[in-house]
Amino acid sequence: AYAASFLEWFAEEGKRVYGETIPQNAKGRRIIVTKEPIGVFAAITPWNFPAAMITRKTGPGWAAGCTGIIRPASQTPFSALALAVLAERAGMPPGVCNVITGPSGETGKELTSNPLVRKLTFTGSTEVGRLLLAQCAPTIKKTSMELGGNAPFIVFDDADLDAAVVGAMASKYRNTGQTCVCANRILVQDGVYDAFAAKLKTAVEALKVGDGMEPNVTQGPLINPEAVEKVEEHIADATKRGATIVTGGKRHSRGGNFFEPTILANVPHDAMIFTEETFGPVAPLFRFKDEAEAIALANDTPFGLAAYFYARDIGRIFRVAEAIESGMIGINEGLISTEVAPFGGVKQSGLGREGSNLGIEEYLEVKYLALGGIGT
Repeated sequence: AYAASFLEWFAEEGKRVYGETIPQNAKGRRIIVTKEPIGVFAAITPWNFPAAMITRKTGPGWAAGCTGIIRPASQTPFSALALAVLAERAGMPPGVCNVITGPSGETGKELTSNPLVRKLTFTGSTEVGRLLLAQCAPTIKKTSMELGGNAPFIVFDDADLDAAVVGAMASKYRNTGQTCVCANRILVQDGVYDAFAAKLKTAVEALKVGDGMEPNVTQGPLINPEAVEKVEEHIADATKRGATIVTGGKRHSRGGNFFEPTILANVPHDAMIFTEETFGPVAPLFRFKDEAEAIALANDTPFGLAAYFYARDIGRIFRVAEAIESGMIGINEGLISTEVAPFGGVKQSGLGREGSNLGIEEYLEVKYLALGGIGT
């Protein structure tokens, strides 16, 4: 349903690609602005939402009138191939939906260097995004980049703690912590720190780890052994620096890539988990004293994709929302992704927006027509 929502949304947005008629600046002249498809686009997509990350990029491109090339993640190529089959069955003309698989280095270089590709859209790490931007530079491609995050999740002392726990669970443990907008640093004000930690512990220990096809399972495995090792590294570094394990903290008894949902308390700000995206089911709890410190900690990162905070004071809500350097902010809300709103970040978290009425603009070129000799 999530993947289909982008196709439905942009199918309708395609009807609303409006131009402009600008009031004339001289006698006998008319000024018209039109929007045209940019041309061939290439979409390089990640593994964590193998269908939705494709439709969020291809939906607006196709609706704008472009043909596209999908380069799916090597871990999840079959979702892209299945979507191509569905596009064919739906009557999409040959050559509009194209999928290529294979070594990422070779395919990526072709997509970034080929002058026929006029637009590149990518979701993935900031490191790879920098490389793709550099490779696109010689042909001056239009790009949109949805890159790494390090989302703060702030709980102020006036927050509804039960609601904050629900939001933290949704933001942190969705997809076993493997989303780019997952809460990576949970900042809790001193006055409610212990109460929030206790409530979160109860909720986390109620999660059921297992095969997603089994009844009542809420947490699946991590993507590969390397992901498990990164989670272990972050936990080991934090505990070495003084953090304590509230619950979890080790590989799950099921084996494989399963990991116990984890909470760390009293995590110091110099821990690796404060600066690096974990991409796993670990909730590190950091303390803060006041609003100014919370904002400073939230912004103490080169990334600015998503952020969250829970508070009830209306003045605080506006002050904090305006001060946090992030492209998206959930205020008393832990789930923010939807096709109707603009998705994207600031700083080193990316360029451009996906979804909403803005998403289709990434696949359009603006053309200005100056008509003279009209006479009046």
